[in-house]
Amino acid sequence: MFISLWDFFYGHFFRFWMKWLLRQMTGKCELQRIFDTYVGAQRTHRIENSLMYSKNKVLQKATLVVQSEVDKCIEDIMREKNINPEKDVSFKICMKACLLQISGYRQLYLDVESVRKKTYDSDNLQHEKLLLKLWNLLMPTKKLKARISKQWADIGFQGDDPKTDFRGMGILGLINLVYFSENYTREAHQILSRSNHPKLGYSYAIVGINLTEMAYSLLKSEALKFHLYNLVPGVPTMEHFHQFYCYLVYEFDKFWFEEKPESIMYFNIYREKFHEKIKGLLLDYNVSLTLKI
Repeated sequence: MFISLWDFFYGHFFRFWMKWLLRQMTGKCELQRIFDTYVGAQRTHRIENSLMYSKNKVLQKATLVVQSEVDKCIEDIMREKNINPEKDVSFKICMKACLLQISGYRQLYLDVESVRKKTYDSDNLQHEKLLLKLWNLLMPTKKLKARISKQWADIGFQGDDPKTDFRGMGILGLINLVYFSENYTREAHQILSRSNHPKLGYSYAIVGINLTEMAYSLLKSEALKFHLYNLVPGVPTMEHFHQFYCYLVYEFDKFWFEEKPESIMYFNIYREKFHEKIKGLLLDYNVSLTLKI
């Protein structure tokens, strides 16, 4: 109750007068003061909040600007806040970097969501080629005898036809599995081998798809903002999402064997424990979760 009252009064009264007082004292608006004080993800995060909670419609709309209109948006902001470009020459540069990150994150989520919604289609030649590519990357010395085969269990699928395992994450799950196997082939082989451990083994492909869901949910909940704002100085892309997925795959395998679960039956418990660990790391303003091998 007390917190709700504080949020109300701060948002409607105290914040306005505090900003007004600081502007009189420094001669700079809140956006300029943020640029003078903060760097990295903390800077972009504070700029995003300042724009979002502003009563000025021009500033509010800046958080929804598309990349092609960023420059015009900055001009509008400077005009609204009476910022002289000759006196503050760095404002345009800093604001552009922040807006590209903010709009880029939003676009990345839309791109990832678009891929996730595409179901695996066995009649789609590209989908079938991608699935076969996964097999060849992980099992280069073993020929797949048939498209529908019990051999798929060798790389951690549940049924004879892997398409049934992609339902939740669509083609995104397969794309991530192929990306990791193609870009970190040695590590993929090592993890696949470890996943066949007689006591601590797990289904490699199924867990990989599960980690796609984890990466997707973290992106959707905006938990990846600090990570991406620190990692990418401009617009984050699908490549950065795939790289984060690779980090999860590598780290989960280490986590699983460090924890030594009694049985695969406890997978959901340890999966959630790992999820909480990652969410905790992502709360750090300076976070940058990259795969270091």
